[in-house]
Amino acid sequence: MKTKLRIKTLIMSDIHLGMADSKAVQAAHFLRHCVCDQIILNGDIIDAWALKTSGRWRHEHTHFVRTLLKKMEKEGCEVIYVRGNHDDILDRFLPFKLAGLSIVNEHLHESPAGRYLVVHGDGFDHVTTNHVWIAKVGSVGYDVLLRLNRLYNQWRRWRGKEGFSLSRLVKSKVKQAVGFVGRYEEQLQNLARWKNCRGIICGHIHTPADKLIDDIHYLNSGDWVESMTAIIEHHDHRFEVLSYHDFCLLTGRVPKGIEPSHPFVGQRPRLLRRERGEGQVQAA
Repeated sequence: MKTKLRIKTLIMSDIHLGMADSKAVQAAHFLRHCVCDQIILNGDIIDAWALKTSGRWRHEHTHFVRTLLKKMEKEGCEVIYVRGNHDDILDRFLPFKLAGLSIVNEHLHESPAGRYLVVHGDGFDHVTTNHVWIAKVGSVGYDVLLRLNRLYNQWRRWRGKEGFSLSRLVKSKVKQAVGFVGRYEEQLQNLARWKNCRGIICGHIHTPADKLIDDIHYLNSGDWVESMTAIIEHHDHRFEVLSYHDFCLLTGRVPKGIEPSHPFVGQRPRLLRRERGEGQVQAA
């Protein structure tokens, strides 16, 4: 039986509307069938960098925006848009508030367990902050890798094999990439502690996570280019990273628009396990 996911808060980031590999169809499907009080869009929702180069605004990107506006109009959802680096064109409007929409640089999310600092996270990427041109070259390289991945997965499908993510392999195997993620998490943890927050909620690095780093609850919402994950806050104030496939499993819905070559096709849906060293994060 088809149901809706009823939660308190939905946090999505890195949808990259305007980029060819944006999973806007799946993001809109996820958004449409969530009933929530608040939606936090944590940066890189629109990819202005891609639109300035080889990107193109597609019908499905407009559909996501319309779905969001309908949530605001018909369900009274409050929307908080935290700017990222790919949508830095919003800087000129900060801070902005109109009816149920706010555009901010960062946001403090109140929870009975304590405050959570919500930032996109690009400020802790020294390449993005100090060498923007290198970051833009890297963004083009990432686009090329995704295109190669599509061709590679078409070949794997022809061979009767499941899809595979080349960028995930690079992130997990290359020492510099692994070290960068570790340093990024540590810096955000320190920021949360400095601001007397219980936890930190971020995006930017396209690596979903839910774990404790020392005494700080670190949450990363992932992205809607490859991982297709979001953070949800239940009505009992528990946080959880939920994948699109698990969302479809929980609500009894058929996944939308995923090509057979996509890395998630053929995989058994599963929830991203929360980590606390070897255990699980418990709500305080």
